[in-house]
This record gives sequence, C-alpha cells and structure tokens, in this order.
Amino acid sequence: MPRTLLLGAADQAGLFITFFSSTLLGATTKQAAAIGIIGGADGPTAIFLSKKFAPELLGAIAVAAYSDMSLVPLIQPLIMRLLTTAKERKIRMISLRKVSKLAKLIFSTMVMIVCVLLVPDASALISMLMLGNSLRECAVTERLVKSAQNETINVLTIFLGTSVGITMRDDSFLAPSTLKIILLGVIAFCISTASGVIMAKVMNVFSPKNPVNPLIGSAGVSAVPMAARGPPPRGQRYDRGNYLPMHATGPNVAGAIGTAVAAGYFISALG
Repeated sequence: MPRTLLLGAADQAGLFITFFSSTLLGATTKQAAAIGIIGGADGPTAIFLSKKFAPELLGAIAVAAYSDMSLVPLIQPLIMRLLTTAKERKIRMISLRKVSKLAKLIFSTMVMIVCVLLVPDASALISMLMLGNSLRECAVTERLVKSAQNETINVLTIFLGTSVGITMRDDSFLAPSTLKIILLGVIAFCISTASGVIMAKVMNVFSPKNPVNPLIGSAGVSAVPMAARGPPPRGQRYDRGNYLPMHATGPNVAGAIGTAVAAGYFISALG
C-alpha cells in the first residue's frame, strides 16, 4: 500500500520543527540537526548523526532518543485518543494482498538505489536497513539471518552501549542543557506522532471510499517495530474484528526510511 509512504513522511515534521526550534534556542545548525533527528525516535540514526555533528552531545542525544523509544507505549495512545474519534478508530481498511519474496527483494533493491542516488550521504543507513531485509527474504542465508538477529546484534549492542556510555561525563550530562535536549526530543516525538495521525485524516478527505484508519498514522516514527504495535490494540478496543498490524507496518517502515533520508540530507547540506 504505497500511499502509507505519506504517513511516514508526515511523521518527519517533528524532526524539522525541532531543528528550527533548537537554532532559535541557541544551538548551532549542526547541533540542532543532531537534536532534531531525535524526533524520528530512531536511536542508531541519532547516534550516527550526533557522532558527526555534535560529539559533545552524543551521550545526551542517545539517552533522549532511546528514552523516547521507551515512551512510545505511554505517549502515543494519548495522542491517538486526543486526535481521533470513535468512528475513525473503527475504520476497517481493505485487506492487503500477499507479496511475493521476489517483490520484497525488488523493493529493497529499488529503495536502496533511489535513496542513495537522491541522498548519497544516507547510503550507509539505507544500505544496512535494506541488507537486513534482503538477507531475510532471499531464503539462502538462513545461518546469517539467525546470527544477525542474535549473536551479532547482541555483541554490537554491548559495544555500542559501552562506547556511548563512556562519553557521558558528569559535568556535561548532569546539566540543564541535557535536560533541554531530552525535553526537545519528547516534544519532537509528540509532534511527529500527531503529524502522522493528522495526515491520515487529510488523506481520508481526498479518498473517502478507501479510508485510512488514522491510528496507523502514529506508526510513522522510526521506532521499529514498537510504533507499529501501538495502533492494533487501540483499534480492536472499539472493534474486535479490526486487525491493523500489517497496515501499521507500512508507515513504520516508511518512517524508518524517511528518518535515514533526513539524516542524509542534513549531512549533505551542513557537512
């Protein structure tokens, strides 16, 4: 369902609003870019960008990004409830067609090629994301898939957490500026979530015969797969037969791609 790409794009609003807000609060453009990327709720991308642009803020940005990801189950339901009506939450979307493995492989390859050509500086982020999809779907690298999902990711997580933690000195971390970054990150995440829900409502104005359940708009942030897990139980609370997991996955993947592309844009424009 390609139109869910619009929901993932809309959820980047918090990222850019926070970028401009941070500059008004005294941050440099590079620091503002690193802070703004927190709005995508994408920890690895936030660390990647802050390492390039604002290494002095790496610890604070990492904590803010992962704190926002952990707050997904707390913040998003409130925003969804405030911005949608009971009737909208009951919208049943058209069942999705079955997608072949070949189509999935072509999708991964084409997304990687297009994004790298448009924003070369995002090539590392996009390529790694699509490499994982390709390994899973090609059906001939089962051992590599299991290793990537378990041993490799566990080892890398330990090293990543340790290396980021080393940068958290008390004189820089326990400071008002750090609390400001965390607060800006939370605001950016809330704006991103609200933007996705509002975009779904706008899409329904132009496509009333094939409506989108606005709840899945909140899944457009890059917190994969946590953001995609939020809308389904909210929809079933009002209609037990309304199944939204696969529909919510679309904007969730689109949001992950969008945040990576936004990071690439910042690198190319400000680097």
